[in-house]
Amino acid sequence: MKISREIKTGVVAVFIIILFIWGYNFLKGRKILDPNRTYYAMYDNVQGLVPTSAILINGLKVGSVSKITFHPDKPGVLVVHMEISNDIEFSKQTVAEIFSPDFISGKSLRLRLVLGGEYAKSGDTLAGVVSTDIMGMINEQIAPLQSKVESFVVNSDSVMTNVNKVLDARNKDNIARSLENLNQTLLQIRNISAKADKMLSENSPRIDSMMINAENAMKGLSRMSDSLQKANIGVTVAKMEKSVGLLNAMLDSINQGKGSLGRLMHDEALYNNMEATTKEMELLLKDMKENPKRYVHFSVFGKKETPYKEPK
Repeated sequence: MKISREIKTGVVAVFIIILFIWGYNFLKGRKILDPNRTYYAMYDNVQGLVPTSAILINGLKVGSVSKITFHPDKPGVLVVHMEISNDIEFSKQTVAEIFSPDFISGKSLRLRLVLGGEYAKSGDTLAGVVSTDIMGMINEQIAPLQSKVESFVVNSDSVMTNVNKVLDARNKDNIARSLENLNQTLLQIRNISAKADKMLSENSPRIDSMMINAENAMKGLSRMSDSLQKANIGVTVAKMEKSVGLLNAMLDSINQGKGSLGRLMHDEALYNNMEATTKEMELLLKDMKENPKRYVHFSVFGKKETPYKEPK
């Protein structure tokens, strides 16, 4: 009997699907041929327990957690679905305890067996508790640190990747040239510093003399300041302000035409009269110098007086 190509293709496809299902369940720790029993346990907090977490009895793996769901009637309560692949029998009073097997791995679930009593059947709900042993408490403290370390490692890896991208051949050459220029600059600064030290050492006596002179000058200024402070500058300044005030009042009076000086500055007729009088006095004094006998003379015999002639 000849088998068609379509049948062969269908058989191969079915075989591949079965193989895929078997591999998927194998990776999840399930057995296809052996029937699994499902049990449930309820918790307020699963402490990081996840699906595929191992279920242990006295350290032996007997199954795994298939899924974790919320209770349909109890808000906030989590239901852990446990699939037991081992054929071991245990009592309904068996406790499903969440614990930490070591520092590195996550949470696991172990069954604390109780002997005697009615055996648990598939679909029963076991009592669920959370371990409070030292390992669990330590893992609770280490878990945040572990997540931070993992985040730091991831960030460091991304940073190093970016650094490697930035530090290509061209940028490396630029950095090398920059460092070389920096070294030359530092060498020049070192030479300048050496010259400055030499100059300071050579001129140290002059610098000391300048410092001494500056100190003496500061002492002189201090003594001058003390003398000025003792001289009661405030009183002197007050007297000067009073004098300036009197001078301003006198100038205001003159500007307003008060007093002789004010009238002289503002009365043009008086000024002209004074100018004419001054001119006549000047002529009189000149004539007295040139002809003193006209004004002062002695005559025993009554000499005739010389008539006055107006000077040209």
